[in-house]
Amino acid sequence: MKRWVNALEARQGLDRLVTTSRRLVIGSYAILVILMVYRGLVVDSDTGRIGPWIAFVLPLALFLPSIFARRARGHAWLAFVSLLYFAQGVMVASLPGQVIRGITEAVVALALFAACTGYARFRSRQVKNAQAGSQ
Repeated sequence: MKRWVNALEARQGLDRLVTTSRRLVIGSYAILVILMVYRGLVVDSDTGRIGPWIAFVLPLALFLPSIFARRARGHAWLAFVSLLYFAQGVMVASLPGQVIRGITEAVVALALFAACTGYARFRSRQVKNAQAGSQ
């Protein structure tokens, strides 16, 4: 796997990989937030409570500063948190009549995981190379 990633870096270049993975992070993050807001406002609206909605959206909202600041470490932590949403999507998919919504949540969370992991790796290497070049 390490050889494959190193070959990808050599072929594509770090700048392009950082840009592509950032776009994937933003896209999958936005879709996951929309899915969680939809869940809180439409699917779970019969309870009339805002607590469950906040529980789904707040963990994602906490990572907005890291995404805007382009911090690799924040993206790495977001990757771990996205696995919770993946597990939730798999559990929702097992409910009757919720297969499509559950699979969608799981796939988007998995895409967010992969994009965050890639961004954290490529951005860290980009910063490291820039620091080594300035010395």
